[in-house]
Amino acid sequence: MARRFRSTYHQKVDAKGRVSVPASFRRVIERGDPDWTEGLRPNFIIVSGLKYQKRLDCFTIAAMEVIEDRIDMMQPGTPARKEMELTYHANSIEAQIDEDGRIILPQYLRDKLALTPDEKARFVGLNDHFQIWKNATYESVYGAEDDALDADKPADYDPRVLLPESREGRPYLREV
Repeated sequence: MARRFRSTYHQKVDAKGRVSVPASFRRVIERGDPDWTEGLRPNFIIVSGLKYQKRLDCFTIAAMEVIEDRIDMMQPGTPARKEMELTYHANSIEAQIDEDGRIILPQYLRDKLALTPDEKARFVGLNDHFQIWKNATYESVYGAEDDALDADKPADYDPRVLLPESREGRPYLREV
């Protein structure tokens, strides 16, 4: 069973805002919905965030509860807590995956992304959550960054050298 959001997918959004959630993402969403059982529709949270954010951040119910618990630990009335509450509470919706594996992105979310009918959205797996982007926006934000990451790396470069050692003092590997 999938436990993390991995990979990148390009999914067509129809004129009604329906879009298929990648199957591997659906398995993670099911696992992260404490009320889900076989035959029920799994729920998750779509965070549209603040105006400057040109993407949607999507979290399982369990992952959102972790964020909410941490927000609850913040001092009430502070600018930081207000920003977090506006981002993760005021600007989020609960979504449900239908029997065909689709969700409906409301018009205001499609407008936020500037998605047009029959355009493909980019679903980007990021471990504990995934993002939904308009492909052109994603490319404008990360295209140059991807090129910069590739620069000056030998063909046999292994990015695992960037990982911290484990608590046991071993490099990135763990016993299974």
